[in-house]
Amino acid sequence: MGTQFPARRVALSDLADAMRDGIRVFRQIPGVSVAYAAVFTVVGLIVLSAIGAFGLSPLALPLAGGFMLLGPVLVAGYFELASRRERGQHPRLRDAFGAFRRAPADLWMLALVCAFLFLIWITDAGVLYSFTLAGAHLPYSLDWRPEQGTAVLGFVFWGSLMGAVLAFMIYAVTAFSVPLIYERRSGVVQGVEAGVRAVFGNFLVCLAWGLVLSGVILLSILLLPVLLVSLPVMAYASFALYRRVFPALPPGDVPAAA
Repeated sequence: MGTQFPARRVALSDLADAMRDGIRVFRQIPGVSVAYAAVFTVVGLIVLSAIGAFGLSPLALPLAGGFMLLGPVLVAGYFELASRRERGQHPRLRDAFGAFRRAPADLWMLALVCAFLFLIWITDAGVLYSFTLAGAHLPYSLDWRPEQGTAVLGFVFWGSLMGAVLAFMIYAVTAFSVPLIYERRSGVVQGVEAGVRAVFGNFLVCLAWGLVLSGVILLSILLLPVLLVSLPVMAYASFALYRRVFPALPPGDVPAAA
């Protein structure tokens, strides 16, 4: 499964390099990258349209934030595309979907933890919504702002505060452990331990990356067409940052991902 290995130190300049790598990989395989992102975009469109139709539009932000809890596992398909491109192959859409079929059981265990925390987050957001905005019909318009503006701001503030705590927990646990586990370089316990150690060992850099990552993805979900490009770019950039913290081992030391 893998052995204990140290995490390298990275600097803020590595974030810029990772972004450039993410853009470069996206430009190399734009078609399959956008096609895979389209799946998340369509699901997001359905969910956001539904909550708007039911007059629950303030829940759009916590639901978008909830993606940050599930996203680290859901984008494993992009790790597969990036790995194949790294090996000089030409990945196809079925490779991205096949990543979940080939994923080790340890990754599914981590996915269940993420799903559990997502349910906690949505439940807490729903309870907070019922206390602050219950009974109000709030579609995607501003005609309700004079009456509900203060309550909505209160909901967004306290909801964001609760979500930030869960999001940081998930980020610390999954930022590096997901690709480590996916590439079978570690089991779930070793991967999480190594990932958390890497995050806190590079705390300021990882905090900055987490803020950039969450800001870009949250804004993109609220402006859904942007997600078609931003999701693959940020996923590839995250994989590039992971490669800087945990450089790839010689081929003989790591089982093939495909």
